[in-house]
Parts: sequence; structure tokens; C-alpha cells
Amino acid sequence: MILELWMVGVVITLLLLARVPVGLAFIGPSLWYTLADGNSSGFALKTTFDGLNSFPLLAVPLFILVGVLANRLGVADRLYEFCLAALARVRGNLAYVNIGTAVGFSWMSGSALADVAGLGKIEVPHMVKAGYPYRFAAGLSASSALISPVMPPSIPAVIYAATAAVSTGALFAASVVPALLMAVGLCVYVFVWTARRPDLASVPFDVRRLRSAAIGTIGPAFVPIILLGGILSGTFTPTEAASVAVLLMVVLGLLYRTLTLRVLLQSLRETAAITGGIGLILGSAALLGLILTRAHVSQDVAELVTAVSDEPWVFMLMVNIVMLILGTVVDATAAILVTVPVLLPIAVNLGVDPVYFGVVIIINLMIGLLTPPVGSVLFVTASVTGRPVEEVFRGVTPFLIPLVAVLALISAFPAISLWLPGVLGF
Repeated sequence: MILELWMVGVVITLLLLARVPVGLAFIGPSLWYTLADGNSSGFALKTTFDGLNSFPLLAVPLFILVGVLANRLGVADRLYEFCLAALARVRGNLAYVNIGTAVGFSWMSGSALADVAGLGKIEVPHMVKAGYPYRFAAGLSASSALISPVMPPSIPAVIYAATAAVSTGALFAASVVPALLMAVGLCVYVFVWTARRPDLASVPFDVRRLRSAAIGTIGPAFVPIILLGGILSGTFTPTEAASVAVLLMVVLGLLYRTLTLRVLLQSLRETAAITGGIGLILGSAALLGLILTRAHVSQDVAELVTAVSDEPWVFMLMVNIVMLILGTVVDATAAILVTVPVLLPIAVNLGVDPVYFGVVIIINLMIGLLTPPVGSVLFVTASVTGRPVEEVFRGVTPFLIPLVAVLALISAFPAISLWLPGVLGF
């Protein structure tokens, strides 16, 4: 069945290049291979549904709903106003506000698409009106959106934890410092860029505006406290914490008078649509993963890697290169589900910590969201700003430098990721 396995890979690649949805691109060829291998369609269906039968994955739709509600209830606007008031005197303040708002919103949303869809349509026009080039504004908004899927509550982290059978809390803790380093890297680039733009003057500082904006963020501040505090302290499971966070969002919506029946129904529909897409990917990737396991792909890859070198740093270098390339053409969820069962056993055998390995995998795949041909963040940014996706990519390109630099730093020094989990006792 080696020839058939290669045919499955070729067909999946062609379908992805043709922009067929990832779940459909996986499930069609995988179903054909399963039937050709003498298995029944019932077996394929059971394997697909078993891929969804995981308690930790119940947190995914809830985290999505928290992010959607934060967008629709005006929480993102309140965070933006607070950052704008706090950084009024800083040259290039709107660029730093962009990053600061992304960090604040990331504590509530584990999706880059939710971030750029909600904040991008606010930030980019505001920056362009203030004299920032469109490419810079769009590139920064798209790049800062990557902080959300790295910073907990990270949806890719939940999926990786379920796939790799590691603690979600440990992975969340390990992601905090890398996410903050991504923000620092973007700030460094903004500092260098704005140093050559004296025309980007600051605005007067207004203490009353800051006080009012700070009061407006008190309620949203409880969301990350409940989410992360509950998970990292062991009080809640991720699913329970997400449930409480949804309830808090509903309460905030009622207090702010922004939650109506229409908004709630729209939020539920959007959450259901996103969850359905992820569910299709989860199920189809489970079937493809079983095919790869039965074909002994893990052993073949392990033999290939050890033939090159048995040094962990060489393996991690190879992983970074492969995942950066893979992230440009495959959805992050699908890439995690297909590659982790193959690569993680090799990493563990070489002494690589699985939690640190997960952080590196996630950051690699998130950078892929900024690169064509898939680059979903590029397309969403182009959609909300009404400009061509090619122009967005040109704006994003310079920001890839600090992001890749942070990835290299985290890959080279595992202690950066593992320090906080160690402090918290994971």
C-alpha cells in the first residue's frame, strides 16, 4: 500500500493548493485509502468520530464563544480605549496601542482570526488616518494577532494537549513568556521604525480619560483572572474555566447593555460555524493519523532523523524548518493532529520536553498564518480593511523578522518556556 499512501499525500496536497477546505481535503483521500485497505466505511466513520470524543476538546467551542462575545459586546473597544489613553504621550503611540490591545485581548481569545477581525477593523483605519502607511498598520495588526493563539487560553494549545496527552495547564503556563516575548519583539521593531518618523507625534495625556478607560476595563480584567487563575491553580479544568468565563461575558454584556437576543444568537451561530470547521478537521485528521500509524510512518521518520543526527538541537532545527513550511499550506489544527503523533515520540526519545515541544510547534504554525498561500490572517485582514491580500502580505513581511527571531530564541533555550510551569509546580 506504499503507492496508495503516496497517492493520498499527493491528492491532499493538490486539494489544499486548490483551496479546498482542510477537513474535506483530508477526509476524501483518507476514506478512499481506508476502503482500499480492506476496511469498511463504518470503521472509517467510527475512527472519525473517535477523534472528536475527547473531554479536553470540549473547551474549544467555549473558548471560541468567549472570544466572539468579547468582540461583539464591546470589550475589545474598551481595551483599545484604555491603551490609547495610557500611551498618549509615546511617539508612535497607535502602534504600541495595537500591540498592547492585542496582548490584553489575547487573555480572552485563543484565536488570531477573532483578534484581527475584531481589532483590525478598528486599529487599521485609525492608524491610517493618523498618518501611518497602510502596509505598516495592516502588517502590525495581522502580526500582533498571533499573540492570541499563543497566549492562554490558546485553542491550538488545547488541541495539542489533547493530542499529546500533556497537561493543558502546563502548556498554558509555558506559553505565557513566549507570547510576551512576541509582543516585545514587535515593540522593538516599532521603536526602530518610529524613530525615523518624527511626524508621528504624540497626543496630550488626559488623566480623566485614562481614569474613565481604566474603570471600563475592570470587568473584562476578571475574565483572564478566572480563566488562567482557575486553570493554573488547579481550581478549574480548562473546560470548566471556559464555561465560567462565558457566564462572566454574558453578565458583562448585560451590565454594559450591549447583549441583546440578536447579538447572542449571532455569537452562537458564529461559534457553531467555527467549531464545525474545527470538528471536521479533528475527525478527518484522526482518520489520516490512523493511516499514518498503520503505515509505520513514525518509525520511518525516526530512522530518517536519527540517520542525520541524534542531537536534540539538530532535531529541533529540522522541526522548525518543516513546521514553518507546513504552516504555509496547512491549517494549524490539522498540522498539529497529523504531525504531533509522528514527531512527539521522536522528540521524547531524544530528551525533548513535550510541553516545550508544543510551544515551539504552535509558534511555528502561527507564523504560517501570515504566509501565503493559506495565510488565513492575511485574508481576514484584507477582508476587514477592504484592500488586496498582496498588499497586506507586503506589510506583514518586515514583522516576520522579530517573530522568527523570538521563535529561534525559544527553540534554542527551552528554559524560557519551562520556567513558569516549574514555578507553578507543573
